[in-house]
Amino acid sequence: MNPIVTLQSPRLQWIGVELSNPKATALPRGVTAVIGPNGAGKSTLGRIIERGRNLATNAIRSPLAELKVKRLEFNDVHSLSGGKVTYRQQRYESSMNDEVPLVSDVLAESIASGSHAPFDMTALFDKRINYLSSGETRKMLIYQALSGRLPDLLILDNPYIGLDPTSRAQLDDALQRMARKGVSILMLVCDPADIPDYTSAMLVVEHMTVGEMVIAPAGELRERAERLFPAATISPSLPPCAGPDDIDAGIAAVEMHGCTVSYGDMTLIDSVDWRIMPGERWVLSGPNGSGKSTLLSLIYADGPQAYSNDVRIFGRRRGTGESIWDVKRRIGYISPEMQLYFGGGAATVREVVARGLNDTVGCYTRLTEAQTAAADGWMATLGLSHLAARTYASLSTGEQRLALLARTLIKDAPLLLLDEPFHGLDIAHKRIVRQIIDMISARSKAAIVFVTHCPEEVPAGFDLHKPLPPR
Repeated sequence: MNPIVTLQSPRLQWIGVELSNPKATALPRGVTAVIGPNGAGKSTLGRIIERGRNLATNAIRSPLAELKVKRLEFNDVHSLSGGKVTYRQQRYESSMNDEVPLVSDVLAESIASGSHAPFDMTALFDKRINYLSSGETRKMLIYQALSGRLPDLLILDNPYIGLDPTSRAQLDDALQRMARKGVSILMLVCDPADIPDYTSAMLVVEHMTVGEMVIAPAGELRERAERLFPAATISPSLPPCAGPDDIDAGIAAVEMHGCTVSYGDMTLIDSVDWRIMPGERWVLSGPNGSGKSTLLSLIYADGPQAYSNDVRIFGRRRGTGESIWDVKRRIGYISPEMQLYFGGGAATVREVVARGLNDTVGCYTRLTEAQTAAADGWMATLGLSHLAARTYASLSTGEQRLALLARTLIKDAPLLLLDEPFHGLDIAHKRIVRQIIDMISARSKAAIVFVTHCPEEVPAGFDLHKPLPPR
C-alpha cells in the first residue's frame, strides 16, 4: 500500500481529546470511509489529520513534502456571515438581515476559480445565507470546499445528511472526478448506507480508538460495517408522560389557509393549505429549498409572517392574544437549524433535556426533582445516561442530536414536529429512535409531522403525505 498519511503515534491528541492508535494506521490513497458510532472519535480524527500534524504529541507522516489537507464539517456556518447571524429566528426578521451576506458574496472566489464545484448554485446567488435551508447550507459549504485548488487529501464529515437525492448524486459525481485527478478522500460516516460505491477502503473507529483498516470492494465494506452496529435494544416502555394531556380530538392541531412567506422578490412558500388533526401521522417532503422548514416555522411561531397569515393552532388563530410561549408549550420541535443555533453549550446534558419541559436553555430557575427524574428517564431511553453530567458543547454532533431529541420528546406535546430527526445519527440510534416514534404513535393522540429526504426512514403508520414542490 502506498499511503497518503501514516499515523505513527500510539496516542493522538487534539485540544484535550485523545485517540488511541495501537496499530500505527496507514491511510491509503483513494477513497476511504471512516465509520463508527456516534461519539466514537471520527470527527476528532479528521481534525487531528487536518490541523494536529504539527503537535509534538502527534507523529503523522506523509510521503508528500507538503501535504495539502482540506476538511469540511457542517457545525460552524456562523463564520461565513462574519458573526452577523446569531440566532435561528433571525432569518425571519428582515430588518436584522441587511448586513448578512448573499450566497454570491460567500462564493465569489469559488465561482471565479472553481471547475470542480458539484452543484449549480445560480438560483441561490441572491439569497442571504441565513435564508438557506439546512440542505442548501450544506450545498453552499460543499461548493466552497470543492472549488479552486485541489487538495491532496479531502476530509468530509457526514457530507450526505440533509441532501436530497439529486444533490447527493451530484456530490458523488464531483467526488469521483476529484478522485480520478488524484485527490484522496476520507468520508467520515456513521451509517453503512453512506459508504459510496467508489470507496475502496474502510477504517473503523470505536471507543476513541483507531481500529481495523479493511481494503475491499464497497459492497463488502458495507456488509462488514453493518456488523459494527448491533440490533436496536431499548426498554419495552417509554418514560411516563411528563407534559400536558389536553388533546381535543375534534379540534385541528394545525389549520393553514393560503399561507405565503416572501421577502422582497423571493417567495419561500406560496399559498399553502394544510389541516392536521390530532392522532394523524404526516410525512412532509420536498427537495432542498422547497420551504419545509419555513412552513414549520409558521406553526412553531418562529416567524413574524405567521401573524399575517391564516394560521390556527389548536383552534386559535395566531396573533389573537396568546404569547409565543403559549404556542411553544404545546409543540415539540426539533430541526437541523435548531441544533446549529442551539445555545446550551455550557449546560449539562441533564439540564438541556430537563429544561425542554419549559422551553428554556439557561439556568433561570432551579430544576425540580420531578423534572430531573423525567430527564433521567428519557436519557436512559436514548442511551445518554453516561453523558448526563457532560456539557452539551463537549458532545459529538450525533450525541447532541440525541440530547435535543430527548429534550423534544420529554414534553409529551400534543403536536410533534420532527424535522429530519435522524440527522447525524448512526444506524443503531436511527433504529432506536424509530422504535421510540412507533411507541409514541401507539400510546399518544398527538399529531406528528415527520420530515425526511429518505423514504426508507419513515416510521410505520405515517400514511398522510404533504409534498412541497421545488422552488
